[in-house]
Amino acid sequence: MPDHIAKAFDADLEELTRMVAEMGGLAERAIADSVDALASRDTGLASTVIQRDEAIDDLQRDIEEKAILTIARRQPMAIDLREVIGALRVCNDLERIGDLAKNIAKRVVDITGDLPSPTIIRGLEHMSELVLAQLKQVLDSYATRNLSNALAVWKGDEEIDSLCTSLFRELLTYMAEDPSSISLCIHLMFSAKNIERMGDHATNIAETVHYMVEGRPLTAERPKGDTTTFATVPARG
Repeated sequence: MPDHIAKAFDADLEELTRMVAEMGGLAERAIADSVDALASRDTGLASTVIQRDEAIDDLQRDIEEKAILTIARRQPMAIDLREVIGALRVCNDLERIGDLAKNIAKRVVDITGDLPSPTIIRGLEHMSELVLAQLKQVLDSYATRNLSNALAVWKGDEEIDSLCTSLFRELLTYMAEDPSSISLCIHLMFSAKNIERMGDHATNIAETVHYMVEGRPLTAERPKGDTTTFATVPARG
C-alpha cells in the first residue's frame, strides 16, 4: 500500500479493535448481570439485561458496516484482510453471547417457586465466573494478537463443559425426587446450557485469533467435556 493508504488502513483497524473491545465489555457485563439476576431472582436487573442487548446488536451492525467499508476502500490482502475478517468473526460471537445472556434474563421473569439447593446456584455462578475469565483472556489475546493466551482459552473450555454436565445430573435428581420442581429445573438446565454455549463462543474467538496470527484455521479437535444434548432454545418473548 502507498503510505497514506497504509496509515488510513491502520486507523480503520484501530477503530475496529476499539469497537470490538467496547462490544466485549458489554457482553461481559451481560453475562455477569444475567447470572446475578438469576441467583437473586431480580426481575428488574433481568429486564435491564434484556434492554441492554440492543446496544450489543447495534455495535455488531456498526462493526460490520465499518469492516465492509474498509475492505471496499482499502482492498487489503493477506494478513491485512485477516485482521478485518477477524473483527467480523469476533463481533458475531459476542453478539451470540449477548443473546444467550438475554435468554437467561428472560427465564428469570418466567421462574416461579423456590430455587433448589444453593449448590445449584453456586454451580451456575461458578460456571459464569469461568466463562467470564475465559472471555476476558481471549479478548485480551485478540487485542494483543497473543496466540499462546488464545490457545490456553481454547484448551480450557473442558472444565466449563464438565460443570454443565454435573449440574444437569443434579437437576435431573431434583426432578425425579420432586416432580413439582420440573418446570423450575428445566429453566435452570437451559440457563446452564446457555452459559456453556457462552464458553463455546469464547473458544470460537480463540480460534479466530489463531486464524489471524497463523493464516490458517485451527484444525485440531476441540477438547469437550460436555456430554449433555439438551437443546438451546430461547425463552418466551
